[in-house]
Amino acid sequence: MSANATVTAADPVTPAVPTAPAAKVPRTAPGRRRAGRLGWNALGLLVFAVLGFPVYWMVNTAFKPAKDAIDPDPHFFPSTFTLENFERALQIADFWGPVGRSLVVSLVVVVIGIAVGMLAALAISRFAFRGRKIVIVGILAVQMVPLVAMIIPVFLLLNDLGQYDKLTGLIITYLTFILPFTVWTLRGFIVNIPRELEEAAMVDGCSRTGAFVRVVFPLLAPGMVATSVYGFIQAWNEYLYALMLMSQQNQTATVWLGNFITKNGTEYAPMMAGSTMMAVPIVILFLLVQRKMAAGLTAGAVKG
Repeated sequence: MSANATVTAADPVTPAVPTAPAAKVPRTAPGRRRAGRLGWNALGLLVFAVLGFPVYWMVNTAFKPAKDAIDPDPHFFPSTFTLENFERALQIADFWGPVGRSLVVSLVVVVIGIAVGMLAALAISRFAFRGRKIVIVGILAVQMVPLVAMIIPVFLLLNDLGQYDKLTGLIITYLTFILPFTVWTLRGFIVNIPRELEEAAMVDGCSRTGAFVRVVFPLLAPGMVATSVYGFIQAWNEYLYALMLMSQQNQTATVWLGNFITKNGTEYAPMMAGSTMMAVPIVILFLLVQRKMAAGLTAGAVKG
């Protein structure tokens, strides 16, 4: 017997062990994934249609002839376009005066609200003081009070202070319900900025103020823009206090729309034209700050 045969005989033969078949990993069919995406897209389009239809109908009615606006059989697309409604809206009462007053009130409220609200939010977020939790609960409680419940006290207070029928009184009134919203919103943004960034800047020689200006403020800017836009919209669209606290000579843009309701009925087409013109400042503001606003809305979503 040869040497090779001896070695082969001496080595034990390992029997073959049957292996179990590999488990199949379930995979989502491409058709199912595509159907899911189509479903979500359809849902998004439905939500957009529901939310955008009132705006479309406002613009649609603004460019319709006045007789088509009250047609019992409405049409989704105007048969003829006309600018007569805009001319009528500008002629029925002073337009630029109320719009100018609304712009002044809204801009001043936003500037003061952001300045004071940022300092208050910074104090609540970064400093521990006695009564801090009470202040936070108080801010939430103020936002829960219905605005209509404060009309009479606000009216009496402004009348005693000599601020009735004045823009300064209206600005102070708007600040009472915009400031809590501003403070609470900016507090959420400041909390998501790590303290270590400020501490590192102070270690490098910055004062606390310098650390805030150079480190915290740039990170807080998108949140301030988003908060400013919401505050501007709240002040611009407010109607009840502007109606109760201002006379017809000093009315704001929202109250100005009431001029289309006359003893002969409501002029719907000119009213929609006026509403369309009132929406222009909001649209322009949003287009100018849309990038910063998108960044502010998503700030703090991922905490690293």
